[in-house]
Amino acid sequence: MYSYDERMRAVQFYIESGCSQIMVFHELGYPSPNALRQWYNEYMQTGTLHSKANRRDVYSQEQIDAAVAYYNEHGGSLIATCRALGYPDRNTMSQWVRAAYSDGGKPPVRRCKSDRELVRYTPEQKQAAVEAWMSGTPDYKIAAQYGVCKATVYNWKKELLGKVSVRMKKQEDTASFEALSDNKEELEAEVKSLQAEIHRLKMERDILEKAAEILKKGDGINLESLTNAEKADVIGAMTGEYRLSELLKSIKMAKSSYFYQRKATFRPDKYKNLRASIRSVFRDNFQCYGYRRIHTELCKGGKIISEKVVRRIMREEDLHARCAKRRRYSSYMGEISPAVANIVSRDFHADAPNRKWLTDLTEFALPAGKVYLSPMVDCFDGCIVSWTIGTSPNAELANTMLDEAIAQLGKDEHPIVHSDRGGHYRWPDWIRKVESAGLVRSMSKKGCSPDNAACEGFFGRLKNEMFYGRSWMGVSIDAFIGELDAYVRWYNEKRIKLSLGGMSPLEYRRSLGLIA
Repeated sequence: MYSYDERMRAVQFYIESGCSQIMVFHELGYPSPNALRQWYNEYMQTGTLHSKANRRDVYSQEQIDAAVAYYNEHGGSLIATCRALGYPDRNTMSQWVRAAYSDGGKPPVRRCKSDRELVRYTPEQKQAAVEAWMSGTPDYKIAAQYGVCKATVYNWKKELLGKVSVRMKKQEDTASFEALSDNKEELEAEVKSLQAEIHRLKMERDILEKAAEILKKGDGINLESLTNAEKADVIGAMTGEYRLSELLKSIKMAKSSYFYQRKATFRPDKYKNLRASIRSVFRDNFQCYGYRRIHTELCKGGKIISEKVVRRIMREEDLHARCAKRRRYSSYMGEISPAVANIVSRDFHADAPNRKWLTDLTEFALPAGKVYLSPMVDCFDGCIVSWTIGTSPNAELANTMLDEAIAQLGKDEHPIVHSDRGGHYRWPDWIRKVESAGLVRSMSKKGCSPDNAACEGFFGRLKNEMFYGRSWMGVSIDAFIGELDAYVRWYNEKRIKLSLGGMSPLEYRRSLGLIA
């Protein structure tokens, strides 16, 4: 028995929870649904709950009379009466009924199914009910139409379902019944087909997402363009979610190829030493060599390897030569002296050293300031004959470079000196030095950089390999001039050129016996 406070607490929580019996039980751990309904009904009728636990004092005479009256009016069902009123329990209700008819009267009693007075339905009525069910009418509507419960309709189905096909063959509804059965089979087959299609599409979506996650392709994923190694990685990451046969079929890969790639994953890298050599050559050469020059450098060291292997390893190691767009620099200052003809005429080939020279001036913009380079390039092998570096693009920078170049000429060497129409090469001092050394002047057309393409090409290689792609923040002017001078020396002495058979300009001249 529960105390007054416990019962009142349950009723109040029941009201606050919106009359939810489940929430009351989960919160308090009591009471049963029937007891809670009785307490609630009592509270709603009297405004309070009885304080004593004696069951004889729980219900008033009006409640007892109302319960007995409901029992008589609704077929004499104890359970139905208790459920409808919410009180009392079945044993108490039975006592009230017996007390009400203690003078010899006979109370109404609900008959059981075996009672002879139970309403009987003809076989035709049962068959009509089953046919209505087969046509799609819900069970509860059929039960309400015939005044029975749904369990009775189920029993009629069990009794007549075996015979109904024989009987319906004699009726006009036989064709519709068979069509309904066939349609059901077709629908079931269609459902299975749709489920299989959904499974396939979900698997393809998951494969694409996993491939994007593992391979990190920036331009999207095309399963047909993946290599077998990439396909094996994707399948291996998804074998816990889908069957291997499904994944292989979806990604179009043979089972033998998959297991071969999985086995190859655990093999030692046969290019381990070669990778280290490629990284070393790349770092030691200003990180500007592409796969062709690195291949040539490796071959000079005695290694026999394919260019394709070098290219693939550089791609896997993320080794890329610097490449950036060159910013133009112009030293043109107007027609301060008569221009000379373009003798070179874009023919940058020379059969011997000191036949054709090219010169120009380029700018390097640093956070610390600007630096200028003035070189003299020999068309024979691209060797830098002389160069000067300064912080101002003045005539002294160009004239000093020209004096150093002239000092290296032999007695009978009088090369053509080709330049653009910049003011440095049209000052009287420059002209006097060129003429006194017996050199021949040649100039490009105005604003036509292809006329001096070989020199411009040197500037492009220089900036791509040494200047662009690096942060020069905090580097002083003097430090940068030192690095630039070191690069030009390396360019002459060590940087290999494929056009020279994988040799640097000075190595090429030594191989020809031109220098010691």
